[in-house]
Amino acid sequence: MIDDARFMQRALDEARAAAQAGEAPIGAVLVDAGGKIIAAAGNAPIATNDPTAHAEIRTLRAAAEKLSNYRLPETTLYVTLEPCAMCAGAISHARVARLVIAAKDEKGGAVWHGPRFFEQPTCHWRPEVVQGPLAEESADLLRTFFRDRR
Repeated sequence: MIDDARFMQRALDEARAAAQAGEAPIGAVLVDAGGKIIAAAGNAPIATNDPTAHAEIRTLRAAAEKLSNYRLPETTLYVTLEPCAMCAGAISHARVARLVIAAKDEKGGAVWHGPRFFEQPTCHWRPEVVQGPLAEESADLLRTFFRDRR
């Protein structure tokens, strides 16, 4: 049995590191079926001057490179915030089997909110999506980060 809380904690650590670097505090971790971490990353669009450098995209890219495969079947992606449409699309294209999300994002999320990407008939692959642990910690980290910048 995979320990969702342990891997979400690691994603939260990536989010905290992103916040320390001045990035939005969002983190992601990709785990194989055996519970081994393949890749992990936090948001970095500012540092990389790359609007696609969201935590999910960076994690998927690192895992694909490590495994020499753009498809990532039988993996679980842990994210601290509900993915946006861009990230949901990448998750679908990578064929991630399971998506564990901590905090919901009513404004920018695309899984439970907005376009509900995985429910669209044009979506080719739908991961199992579950509400994961540490939702309140993830939401608090985001609220604090943005409150301190206002």
